[in-house]
Parts: sequence; C-alpha cells; structure tokens
Amino acid sequence: MRLQFYLRFHTQVGQSLWISGNAEELGNDDPQQAVALEYLNEEFWQASIEIRKKDVEKSIRYKYFLKNEDGELIGEWGNDRLVDVFRKELQEIQMVDTWNHAGEYENVFFSLPFKNVLLEQPAAKSKGKTVKNFTHLFKVKAPLLNKNEIVCLLGSGDTMGDWTTEKPLLLSKEEDWWVTRVDLKENGFPVAYKYGIYDTGEKKFIRYEDGNNRFLFSDGGKKKITIIHDGFVHIPNNTWKGSGVAIPVFSLRSRNSFGVGEFTDIKLLVDWAKQTGLKLVQLLPVNDTTATNTWLDSYPYAAISAFALHPLYINLSLVAGKTQAAKISSLRRKQKQLNDLPVVDYEAVMKYKLSVLKELYEEAGEECLSSDDYKKFFERNGHWLLPYAAFSYFRDKYGCSRFEDWKTNSIYRKEEVEKIFNSHSAAAKAMKLYCFTQYHLHLQLKEAADYAHQKGIILKGDIPIGIYRHGCDAWTDPEQYNMNWQAGAPPDDFAAVGQNWGFPTYNWKRMQEDGFAWWKQRFEQMSDYFDAFRIDHILGFFRIWSIPADAVQGIMGRFVPCLPVHINEFGENGIWFDYQRFCKPFINDDIINETFGHGLAGVVHSEFLVPNEVGGYDLQDGYQTQKQVEQHFASHEHTEETERLKNGLYDLISNVLFFEEEGSQGQHFHFRIAMEKTSTFRYLIPHVQERLRNMYINYFFRRQDEFWKKEAMHKLPQLKAATNMMVCGEDLGMVPECVPDVMKQLGILSLEIQRMPKDPKKEFFHPNDAPYMSVITPSTHDMSTVRGWWEENRERTQQFYNNILGQWGDAPYYCESWVNRAIVLQHLYSPAMWSIFQLQDILGMSETLRRENPHDERINNPANPKHYWQYRMHLSLEDLIKQKEFNEELKGYVENSGRG
Repeated sequence: MRLQFYLRFHTQVGQSLWISGNAEELGNDDPQQAVALEYLNEEFWQASIEIRKKDVEKSIRYKYFLKNEDGELIGEWGNDRLVDVFRKELQEIQMVDTWNHAGEYENVFFSLPFKNVLLEQPAAKSKGKTVKNFTHLFKVKAPLLNKNEIVCLLGSGDTMGDWTTEKPLLLSKEEDWWVTRVDLKENGFPVAYKYGIYDTGEKKFIRYEDGNNRFLFSDGGKKKITIIHDGFVHIPNNTWKGSGVAIPVFSLRSRNSFGVGEFTDIKLLVDWAKQTGLKLVQLLPVNDTTATNTWLDSYPYAAISAFALHPLYINLSLVAGKTQAAKISSLRRKQKQLNDLPVVDYEAVMKYKLSVLKELYEEAGEECLSSDDYKKFFERNGHWLLPYAAFSYFRDKYGCSRFEDWKTNSIYRKEEVEKIFNSHSAAAKAMKLYCFTQYHLHLQLKEAADYAHQKGIILKGDIPIGIYRHGCDAWTDPEQYNMNWQAGAPPDDFAAVGQNWGFPTYNWKRMQEDGFAWWKQRFEQMSDYFDAFRIDHILGFFRIWSIPADAVQGIMGRFVPCLPVHINEFGENGIWFDYQRFCKPFINDDIINETFGHGLAGVVHSEFLVPNEVGGYDLQDGYQTQKQVEQHFASHEHTEETERLKNGLYDLISNVLFFEEEGSQGQHFHFRIAMEKTSTFRYLIPHVQERLRNMYINYFFRRQDEFWKKEAMHKLPQLKAATNMMVCGEDLGMVPECVPDVMKQLGILSLEIQRMPKDPKKEFFHPNDAPYMSVITPSTHDMSTVRGWWEENRERTQQFYNNILGQWGDAPYYCESWVNRAIVLQHLYSPAMWSIFQLQDILGMSETLRRENPHDERINNPANPKHYWQYRMHLSLEDLIKQKEFNEELKGYVENSGRG
C-alpha cells in the first residue's frame, strides 16, 4: 500500500526536507537514511512510499528533518506522529502534517514538569459520536485548556456541521492529541474548517481559534484514509505563569540537619513553597566535589563526577534506620554544635558524615548491596558508578585527586578496575563504600523529588558548563576534553581580569562521534530527580572562553572556536604588522612605574626584566607566563608587597594586542579582549588605534556570529532532543547576537536579570519587557542580593529608584522592606513564564524575617576564585513554615499576579 506524506513548510534557498521513521522504507529511524521530500508548491513538500500492509498494521512512527545548505540535519520537535489506522481494504493512507517547530511555546507544556506535575489533570470527557467508516482522522494539540474544556471542530459542508456552534464535532483526548474521526465521503472539497473550544460542563461553544480558516484538499474514500496532524489549536499560548524559589541545598537549615542542608530538607522547603503558592524549587549542582578534602571543595561547580551525588547532602539517620539509630544518637551534641553555626563548616561536616558512613557501611553494607533494589540501581548506573568508586578509592589511597600523580592506575583501564571491583580484596570493599553511599543518596533525593511532585511542585537542577580537571570524568575519558585549555569568562563588571574556572574545555568533535552519549547519559540520570534544568553558561555551546594552560587570569583567554585574523588583513586595513609590538608584552619605564610605583620599580627591573633591542624590556626566562610567576611567588610569604609584584607582573604579561594561534606559523591571530584598556594600545599612534579598533569590533561583534550560530546548532538541537525536561539557559555575559534567536528556535528559556540588561544602551532591564519564554529574577547566587546591591552604588540605586520603581525624591539609604517588596512584585507581574527568587530576596520583604546584615546573604563572589561557599539560612525551615501571616501575604501576591 502507499503512504503519501504532505508537509506544510516554507523553506529557504538551499534547504531540503526529509522524513525518517521506524520502517525499513523510512530508514529505520536513522536520520542519515531518511527519505527525501519533493517540493510541491509554496505551501507543501511531499513524499510517497510503498510499504507492506503488515508493517502498517503495527503502526508507523515518523518525524521530519530539515537539511540546511551545509548538510546539517535538524529534526522537528517531538516523536509522536503515528500512522495508527488500518483496514484490509486500504490502498492508500495520506498524512497532511504541520512542522512542529521546537520554539513553539506550546511545546514546553508537553515537557516533563508540565505533563507530570503542573498541568496534570484528567481531560474533560467528550461525548462525540463514534464513526466507524471514517475517511479523515483529525489530530491537534491544545495544552492550556481550563477545567471542563475540550477541543471541537467546525467547518463547511453537512458533515462538518456547516459552521454551527450548536452542535460542533467534539474531539476526545488520546495521549497528547485531541482526536476526531470523520466520514467526509459526501462532503464537498476543499473543506474550510477551524478548531474551537467547547465547555462540557455548560454544554456550550466558547470560542473559535484565532487566525484564518484551515483548508483540507484531500478527499476520502473506501480505500483511502487521510490523517491530519494539525499542530496546535490557535488560542493564546502565553497565559500560564509560575513562580519559584532558588537556594542551594547546602544553604537549607532544619532542626534535624547536620550543620548543612540535606536532601531530606528539600521536603520542608517544598511544604513552604506549597503554602506560599510557589510552583518551583531551583537548586545549585548537587554532584560530588570531593577533591582536596578541604573547604575548597565547597565550590559546587567543580564536580569530580558529572553523575555522583555529594555525600555532604546525606541524612545519616535515614541511612542508619532503626537498627543503627544509636550511632546517630551519640552524635547529637556535635550535630547541634554544627547546626547552630551561622554558616556551613564544610570540613567538619564532611569529616563526621564520612566517618559515620564508614561505620554504617561496616554494619549494613553487605545486606544493602545484595538487595534487589540496589542491584537494579547498579545495573542502571554502573557505567558511571564503578569508575567513580574506583576513582574515589585511589584518591583516598594516594591522598590527592590529581590522577597523573598516582603511583598506580593513573591511566584508567576499564578491565583493571572491574577486576579489582569484582574481587574479594580490601580495595573492592573500600570501593563499594562509595556505591553504598551513592545508593542512599539516590534514595533520599528521589524521595524528595517524588514528595515535591505529590505537592504539585517541580524541581529545577543545574548543569555546570565544565568538569573538574582532576576528576573522574577526565580520568576515564580524557580525549573528550581539551586538557591543555582552561574554561572561564572574559572581563566584566564583576571580574576586571576575567574568570578562570580551571575546567578543561569540551572536545565537541570527539563528543559528536558517539552522538553525545555522555551528555545523554547525564540528562537521563538527572531526569530521575529533576523536571527542569539550567544550563550554566549556555554561551559555551556557541563558543567557550578558553585560557591557555600557562595562564592564570581569564584576561589571557580567547573564544574557541573563533575565526582568526589572517596576517594579510592587517595590510588590507592599512596597518604594518609588527609581531614584536603586537604580540609580545609592551614594557617601558613609564609602564613599569605606573604599574608598580617607584618603590617596587627597581626590584622589577633587577629581578624580572631584561632590556630588548627596541628600547623597552622583555620578561626574563622563567617569568614569561603567568603560571611561572604564580609558581615563583607560591613559595614567598603572602604580603601586600608580594601581591602587588605578582599582580603587576600578570598585568605586564597580559599587556599585548594579539595572541598568535598555536600552529598557524605566524599566519593567524586573535585579539586580546579589552584591547583599548591596555597601555600597549595607548602608546600606538592615533590612526593605527582607529584601524585596529575597527578590526576589533568586526572580530568580536560581526564576523563570528554566523559561525557561532552553526557551532551551537551542531550541538544544542541534539542535546535538547535527548531529554524532555524543561531547558533553561543562563545566557549572561558577552552575548553574541545569534544567541537569542537560537534559543528561541529551540524553545530554551532565557534568563533575564533586572540589573544586567542585555541591551547595552540600558542601565536596567525592566521586568515588563521580559519575553514570555524566559526566567526572570532580581538576583542570582553569583550576585549580591537585592538588599546588598542597594548599598553598593548610591548613584545607581538612585537612578533605579526614580526610573525603574517610579518613585520621587531621594532613595532610602537602606533597602527597606517596602522597596524590596516593590521589586519582587515587579517580577511577579512580568510577562515571563517564570519568576524565580532567591530565598533571601523573598525574606527581604519582611522587616522581622530578613537577616540583619544583607552582606551576609551573598552566596558567591565570582571575582574571588577561592570563595568559600558556606551561606546558610539564618532561620530554620520549620520556623519559616510557622510564619503564617507572612506566608499568606506572599501567597496573595503570587495569586494576584496570575502565578498561583
């Protein structure tokens, strides 16, 4: 029999359309074996295949792909188109389809959080008549219907009711589709029709969908059926809005926690969110960061495993159960001591938790690991759990996570690790402690997630952009990463010399070879606990700020990949290229005095510099990279003078205009960021400055945009298609022009922050201007809270008070509760889909509940690469839940803003 496909789609020059499905004639779900469609007219592309009837009897699933001029295949969103009708006499089935664009707002409402939690309600019952010998099957989606509402169908001709609203054709819900079967043999063609909304409670027609009439040109017959996948009913699709709270797990405080927030505390936070009308709880990464066994491991974005959960968050009482409760009771005094601290004492908490976990494992480990439930857990997670357990064992054995320094097993060999793990040795027993711990962490986080869902609350996680250089992922598969580069961020208002996160960058080419298997496994495991996630620094999927291994500061980096400046371009722009002048640190006496002052200039001259042939100075051997300088001063006493010397030498090393691209043999160059702020630029003659400035603007803001867009489209569509979680992007910083368009195309929610406008012409972003597909927030964990920011810059605060809050006169010196409340309300009434607030900013609305010192509320300072992440709530969750008056007030604000 014949399957005839018609797809509505307007292509651009060079584009083509393809179809793939779970039948041999459709390429067996392999997009590379997809069948080409042919251009039919301005509205349709078509394809026709002959297929065995028995294959159709099983039902055929299919989807469309768009091939761009460069050969890149981009699939439409979803995978739920079915040829699911069959009669023996059929000779032809026609499909009339509408391309499902990933960026359609409605698609987000079919993601996990909405399907399973937020919009989960039984569909209104339809009493439409059953048609056995139908010729046409209509399918359409409508996720945002109210109670008792269903989709109906009206159109021209007797069978379609001649547009009567008294008795429209009622559709019934089948999976995600609203469906009706109609016999149109006696109807004239073409048929004009529209979908509408019908209230089954009131038994009346409510409204037509928006837009023009739809048309159907395909007639029907006994041996032919037409299936129409009509996309979405055209009704307002931006009416749903929600709000949430953001806080790291470690910052939670309950009466029963052990000096740090635990997975079990999430349930109390959910109870409070439910009480106040919030629908989402957002957390920072919860992966294991145990690398040094010091407070430096408090940095949640430096996970030693992209999969393993952090033992910091385990509740020991749940692990102990009733049989070993005595072990926990003996620690009550220490628990209270740690829990009473205003902040997290990371080292003390970890010391006690790991010690108790070992004792519990000795007593109950064997029984636990032999249970059927654990075996299922290991079967599903063994691909990461076994390497992680081995890595943790060797880290402890050799006292460091730098696997290249281990005496044995510095190179991961799967067979060796499995041999040890499956033996009866002490090493195997030590490894299995980590499996025991991960199993219990899994149970506790899963229980918290399930509890949240029961309360109608979703959990949003966080995926870091990088992996820890000395962690398990780098140990097991180093070829997936560029170990000779360090990821970071260019200079901004928060970090004048940029940020160096120290993570190796991703080897995307290598990852693409296996279809991004590591990322897909990561998403799969994350969806066990989370309904949505934030992609930390989504700009890294377009290009990542990459810093050479011999540099310390982020300012020494450049974007990778990036189209370089060819040496010929200098001549084309009227510039004589001087390698020494442009690519080597420019150092003269005035710069030395300006950088170090006269008091230290002599030391710098004698110890670190040598005169060069052009009347300036070069750095001596041994001090030509920032890493060499760092190592030199590592053995010196930390004083103000040594810091000035070290940072001054860093400045000299970074005082260049260009970085030569490695391996280009002097042909390709990249601009150093913030070129105009360098003293080497200041010493150029004006016409060279102007021409370099024009090249610089072109390099950063024009020539890369299409290139970076293609880079993102090689990765993000495949990664997003690998999960049905709601995807949000942290798109802050130096944002390429193509980023908003790509995120919009893929249906990825953007992040909007009031004091970080993306329009450089504006000082502040107004919440009223937020796009619907966005998350809006007044502050993040990397920023001061609303109250802390209010005191940082009096001039900016005054402008904000008058221009954004619309208040007259002088701004209050401190952020009074009514000011904080006004800012929260602005965000609640924003058109953005989600308004999410740090808990500190919510409590700032109350003079009695807020912390006394707002500067104690900040979670992280990105300018400090060794920040101690130890912020904790100043009141317990139990006490917060008891604040009935405040909680009712917050609930009223949420509901009145349409987010209830």
